Amino acid sequence: MSRTVGQVRADVEEAARWLSGRVVRTPVLRSSVIDGLAGARVLLKAENLQNGGSYKMRGALRAVGRLALAGHTGVIAQSTGNHAVAVALAAREHGLAVTVVLPVDAAPTKVDRARAAGARVVFAGTDVGERVAVANGLSDESRHPVIDAYDHPDVIAGQGTASLELVEEAERAGTPLDALVVPVGGGGGVAGACLAAAGTGIEVYGVEPADCDSLARSLAAGERVPVVPAPTIADGLRPSCVGELPFAIVRNVLRGVVRVGDDEIGAAFRLILMELKVLAEPSGAAGLAGALRLAPEAGRQRTVGVVLTGGNVEAALVARLTVGRPAEVTTVEGAAA
Repeated sequence: MSRTVGQVRADVEEAARWLSGRVVRTPVLRSSVIDGLAGARVLLKAENLQNGGSYKMRGALRAVGRLALAGHTGVIAQSTGNHAVAVALAAREHGLAVTVVLPVDAAPTKVDRARAAGARVVFAGTDVGERVAVANGLSDESRHPVIDAYDHPDVIAGQGTASLELVEEAERAGTPLDALVVPVGGGGGVAGACLAAAGTGIEVYGVEPADCDSLARSLAAGERVPVVPAPTIADGLRPSCVGELPFAIVRNVLRGVVRVGDDEIGAAFRLILMELKVLAEPSGAAGLAGALRLAPEAGRQRTVGVVLTGGNVEAALVARLTVGRPAEVTTVEGAAA
């Protein structure tokens, strides 16, 4: 990466100023029950309450806004869902045409949200490579740029503003963060978190589903390592490979990656629903699952921040997870939603 982390951190701060008033400054939630389980003060940034249902709205608005100012009349995006929804909403706000490429088995809730926002929806296979190829082909035909779900500087900066707000709000409350925990799909969110935390001494952790752990394997190898994702209820955290730009940002500054199983994600989902009284999707709940796994380190981490990245989840899956039954999983390879 040609720019320093400090220089790119300024992009997050600039994005935060630009997004002020354009996105919801979501609340920070806390539960004494969750604190007791973690052995630390846990502050949860409720991005499941963001416009579009996820923190993806931040990066999408930043990227689409800059493209609109540059004179573009349309945009294209591919993802497993949340990024596509966010780009569609951002494009509608700026009066741009938008096409989104989704896997053939994308969650109906996310497909419906993208269409409701005015997007033309194109389905392409089940693998991220198929979606990327289709998106690039559509871009060649239309001359509309592709906004990548995580390998895009404006997307990373925008996503990082959620972590920046959490850091700032914890400081204002007199409970500065010792650690920050963010779910990992393609890596844009955790890269943004690393930039937001640069120079603060806050330790940043990523959380990946077990066997969907491209980032963990890449850090161990010192280079990006693709994976064939295993089944998981966290449909937004199924990367075939961590993004090039996110990996360049996090490789020397991320404290570590926590791997969690579906049972842990499901338990975190129920805690969020029952204790905080809000609905998070399993991909978002994975952050809390990771924080609870980090509980043995709580003696030196008095305050842990967690970004609840999204809340777009199928009603049937909510029902299954709420009663604690085995969750239906997905076997599809993909990128971050």
